[in-house]
Amino acid sequence: MGFSFKTFLRSLKSQFMSDVAIDLGTCTTLIYVNDRGIVLNEPTVVAIDTKTKKLLAVGDEAKRMLGRTPGEIKAIRPMKDGVIADFEMVELLLRTFIEKVQKKRLFTRPRVVICVPSGITEVEKRAVRDSAEAAGAREVYLVSEPIAAAIGIDLPVHLPTGSMVIDIGGGTTEIAVIALSGIVTNNSVRVAGDEMDDSILQYIKKNYNIIIGEQTAEQIKIEIGNAFPTIEGNSLEVRGRDLVSGIPKTIRLTSHEVREAIQEPLSMIIEAIRLTLEKTPPELASDIVNTGIFMAGGGSLLKGIDTLIREETNLPVTVAKEPHKVVVIGAGKILEDMPQYEKVIFTMKRE
Repeated sequence: MGFSFKTFLRSLKSQFMSDVAIDLGTCTTLIYVNDRGIVLNEPTVVAIDTKTKKLLAVGDEAKRMLGRTPGEIKAIRPMKDGVIADFEMVELLLRTFIEKVQKKRLFTRPRVVICVPSGITEVEKRAVRDSAEAAGAREVYLVSEPIAAAIGIDLPVHLPTGSMVIDIGGGTTEIAVIALSGIVTNNSVRVAGDEMDDSILQYIKKNYNIIIGEQTAEQIKIEIGNAFPTIEGNSLEVRGRDLVSGIPKTIRLTSHEVREAIQEPLSMIIEAIRLTLEKTPPELASDIVNTGIFMAGGGSLLKGIDTLIREETNLPVTVAKEPHKVVVIGAGKILEDMPQYEKVIFTMKRE
């Protein structure tokens, strides 16, 4: 009999239930649904009407409104530094996204695995859990981002050998040494992609007397940003508003200037990596000399950041394939095999 009863049960279950794994990032939210893979990858932005408190848009549509809205419309980024800054907005965002990926199932309240920064407090964990439950989750499991990233990269997290992961997101940089399904040493610094954007914005304001928006700063970082001096220098036309005359103005910005602008956040990340390595037990440190450092998160896409870390630590550095997706892929693997990854899930005590 080609079609077994077990397969039938599975297909029946997937009809009524689709559990989800969520990487709720400061900049981007990714959702993975079991048996379907990554189904959503949108900015963590919500747009509301301030008068009626009505939700107007979330994700891509809301991000297009950032910095371009009339008085009564407000585009908000409800996550700050990897944690919830605006509880109600996160709940609205999660509810909208979960409904979007659930395909109007009948009996569904999904089980949800959510990735959180490793330096998160109990209060912040509770806020994540409560907002996911309010958005319609039946059970909520929390997983530390570096562990999810390590599982997404296929590192042997359950073995006694040490693996080092650096996850540079929008709001936080997570650095962790993982062995035996746990974090041995870690450092979670609230300096990442957003800080780099802000540094670019401040640099242009200080040196050119021009004010630019967040989205322009992010575009500059993506197009000509680099962390390590390269021979060829690129440049980009940047438009903003002149602080003195108030008139829109165009300047030409070089990649060398962008590197100078993001020097400070980069050196803070390097310092955090050093501190983590100093705290690592010698046995695991010797493993890291062999295996090197693995990089994940959207911030790893910054040109030359792997070279910079390699130069500063003298360790081999590997950037994961599609680094911005590995955290949610790891969370998805945990979702699909909960018993095997039981050790990596945070247990939340009920009050």
